[in-house]
Amino acid sequence: MENGVKMKAVLEETPSHTLKPRGLNITKIEVPSFVNEIIGKGIRMKKIGMINMEENDVSDWRNIKGQTIIPIHFEKVSENFKWEDLFPEWIDEEEELEGTSCPEIPMPDFRVYDDMDIIVANLPCKYPQKLWNREVFRLQVHLAAANLAVKRGRKNIKLVFWSKCRPMLELFRCDDLKKQEGDWWFYEPEMSRLQQKLSLPVGSCKLSLPLWAQGIDKIFDVSKIQSTTKTTKRQAYVTVLHSSESYVCGAIGLAQSLRQTDTKRDLIILLDSSISEHKQQALAQAGWQIRIIKRIRNPRAEKDSYNEYNYSKFRLWQLTDYDKLIFIDSDIIVLRNLDILFHFPQMSATGNDIWIFNSGIMVIEPSKCTFKYLMDRRKDIISYNGGDQGFLNEVFVWWHRLPRRVNFLKNFWSNTTLEASVKNELFGADPPKVYSIHYLGLKPWNCYRDYDCNWNIGDQRVYASDVAHKRWWKFHDGMDEKLQKFCGLNEQRKIELDWDRRMARLAGFGDEHWKINITDPRRKHLIH
Repeated sequence: MENGVKMKAVLEETPSHTLKPRGLNITKIEVPSFVNEIIGKGIRMKKIGMINMEENDVSDWRNIKGQTIIPIHFEKVSENFKWEDLFPEWIDEEEELEGTSCPEIPMPDFRVYDDMDIIVANLPCKYPQKLWNREVFRLQVHLAAANLAVKRGRKNIKLVFWSKCRPMLELFRCDDLKKQEGDWWFYEPEMSRLQQKLSLPVGSCKLSLPLWAQGIDKIFDVSKIQSTTKTTKRQAYVTVLHSSESYVCGAIGLAQSLRQTDTKRDLIILLDSSISEHKQQALAQAGWQIRIIKRIRNPRAEKDSYNEYNYSKFRLWQLTDYDKLIFIDSDIIVLRNLDILFHFPQMSATGNDIWIFNSGIMVIEPSKCTFKYLMDRRKDIISYNGGDQGFLNEVFVWWHRLPRRVNFLKNFWSNTTLEASVKNELFGADPPKVYSIHYLGLKPWNCYRDYDCNWNIGDQRVYASDVAHKRWWKFHDGMDEKLQKFCGLNEQRKIELDWDRRMARLAGFGDEHWKINITDPRRKHLIH
């Protein structure tokens, strides 16, 4: 469908959504028992805004003495408006003149409503229908309530929701939940946090921040923002290693790369007992502050599988001595300062596939109750890829898109000469044009340094880039020699590399990387 036709369908007007009688076969929504606690004491009449409530459901609220009920009118989104319209797989991030635009979600005319004391909303819930949590109307009602609170509300405004589904964690933090009674949810949100989220694009069809746009560094000068802030809350970069020491070298490189960007934030690494004390000392020398965790099992994973304990990443939300974290996978090296990301809310990340974000770099807000929520949902949330990325994408369905140059994936999906030329130019640019390189596929430290060993395996060749590979090794050579020894190869890995070269030769791969003479000194020296 052409863009113009699609946009017209998305914005098709529907009748105004307002109070109307319920059908006789629909059960009336009873007022919660804690309503008097919400209204509080005092002689001043309270104004209660009603969103997506039927006339029968409002009648009991009208009977509460001294209250004024104000129906909030808005245009319901068209049924043609689908979630993928807000979260497209591809947007033109390089266009600085026009850029991309999101279809608008109709909101109430906030100018016609006085300041509210209480907002009551009926939140749609189609669970367990497929994609119930990616219904645009559900998001619309959430946004209407949140915007009404921010734009026309008082600082201590109260929000009360009726829903069989938990209100969206992305907008209404579990830390702000004051009481739950059956299907009623009572929140007192921290307005500054809520306002920040609402100031960003409503969908990831727009970038939250085009980092390389002209003048952006001056506008968002992090040091100036901090100097004018009375209290700077604690912030840190963090990564996680568990179940294996195979990523120790990558984590060492990540820490060193972060420090080279002149960040002053703490560097935290979460480790389980599988990481030896010898390796822990090396990670500490690289710059990490070490915290030992108990790993978390993925209940849907096979025993001894690669993803058996990948839910250990949930431990990030337990770091409540920090206000905000930037999580970075340990197969990433950072080339430019990322401190500006601390000014973005959870969940901010780069796009991966349609409405899925990549969890390699994420902005996280630690919270004990969020951690508990993740743990409680382990058994019933189905991860599309069996891992933490798939799980988190079912929890945080509404997220903010960072430019792909923040978390630039080393892959070549279309396998075209043009794509390879453009991406390899970005991988090798000096000074850097990307903020980080995410080394998908076989990792540089698990290859010989002479070339990217992803070339030798058929289904891994989409991850092969000699330019990115060379960049990692150049970075490796700048590390302390005492740390470089943790990037060695064991005998088993050497056997695997030689086998892959033989299979590539038998397959007759035309790039002929398998012919390259191996000069890597690690071929002759065992890792200790």
